[in-house]
Amino acid sequence: MTYNFLTVEPLSAEVVAAVLAQCLDVSVQDVDVADEDTDQELRNWDALVFCDEVTVLGDVSTSLDIYVQESVQPQPSERDLASAFASAADTVVLFPAEEAPPSAYWLATEAGLVTRARLYGSDDEPRYTIDRVEAPVGRLPHVTVARIPEVVRELKIATPLTDAFAAHLRRMHPDEAGTLGSPAWTASDRLGAWEKLVRHMEAGWAPSGWFPPDLYCERLEVRDELEQVCTQLPKDATVLLRNSLGSLDALFAELTVDDTGGLLRKELLPACAASPHGWWWNRRPEPLPW
Repeated sequence: MTYNFLTVEPLSAEVVAAVLAQCLDVSVQDVDVADEDTDQELRNWDALVFCDEVTVLGDVSTSLDIYVQESVQPQPSERDLASAFASAADTVVLFPAEEAPPSAYWLATEAGLVTRARLYGSDDEPRYTIDRVEAPVGRLPHVTVARIPEVVRELKIATPLTDAFAAHLRRMHPDEAGTLGSPAWTASDRLGAWEKLVRHMEAGWAPSGWFPPDLYCERLEVRDELEQVCTQLPKDATVLLRNSLGSLDALFAELTVDDTGGLLRKELLPACAASPHGWWWNRRPEPLPW
């Protein structure tokens, strides 16, 4: 398994080797750490753990590319190893998130905190800037503490109803399903967005713990669009879409409270320019997730 870490404090090869040995429960002799000055012929190619260490600039000091042989068991997740490494090395460790933006990172502190971070790299030199964190980090007092909305949009959330609907379209209406902007394509895309909102809400907004108001507005507008596209689909697709929406709408209603007083609309405006008309605009999460 491979791990990619960045540490705020500079670390020597000896320290990195000792910490990896401790965290992975192997002998330090079975850990090979090489920096940019290491003679490759002197490396221990029989090691259980390999690590390439590079000195970088900016808000982080050391880049670590770690490879752990399959014979080393158990193999911790990147999050678990980063947390253990940060504690053992008394440092702050950043590691890439799963979401699409290249700036999306997680940050683990020596005290056990794991939070989101936004990290920008330079194109012309190995220089990094920690632009934002979602929780205060003592060793980074200059970094802005604020939520990072783009990662919520890119969260990988399972959408089983949408997957089944899309599979049906590909099987029964392949030309329509594969045409960008067609009613079938639009229905599948919008259903996926609506299902993501409802599933995220069902999970108590985990793993983000919150939801951006402008994105919430977009999801309500998507539900409006689904009403329109329903009338443009073949009958079999319309029936399946209505069945899927019935399940999701029932869950949405269960997870929300009546909002005929209009608190949600007041919170969302002016983020929402569209004129709301579906009943889903008259219900809201309690409490609001932003």
